[in-house]
Amino acid sequence: MQDQERKQFVGNTRHAELRTDETKGQSSHPVDTHVGQQLRIRRIHSNLSQTELGHKVGLSYQQVQKYESGKNRISASMLYEIASGLNVPVGCFFDGLPQAGSAGVEGALIVEADERIAYLATAEGRRFVEEILRLSPKLRTRTIAVIRALAGDEDGADER
Repeated sequence: MQDQERKQFVGNTRHAELRTDETKGQSSHPVDTHVGQQLRIRRIHSNLSQTELGHKVGLSYQQVQKYESGKNRISASMLYEIASGLNVPVGCFFDGLPQAGSAGVEGALIVEADERIAYLATAEGRRFVEEILRLSPKLRTRTIAVIRALAGDEDGADER
């Protein structure tokens, strides 16, 4: 390949890798969003800031933010580096995705479960669980009743 052709190829490859909502004019692919969300969960679970993870794998915290939001796609090699930096298998970023070609109610349940996991991975979510666990079982039951009442679900019909 000639130098000019190689520069053009590399430029096109970088453009494809750095494609964002703004340059593409549409929303992120659901898989990119899911992988980014899983990245965020694993990073928080590892007690690393975006900056700390970035240093481990040679990225800025802004790039980690873009990966976590799904705005930028993560290349296979970078996903491998991130997995190594977090000491997790690469496949964990795809956990919870439905099989290719399947859809329906199961997909909606996965999204709901991912939102719960994502909340629990936040500092607020962890504090909430820690405080709930400090309560006696009887007080936990009462607290759940209060939360249901605040949410407008006094009958508890939506038992999870």
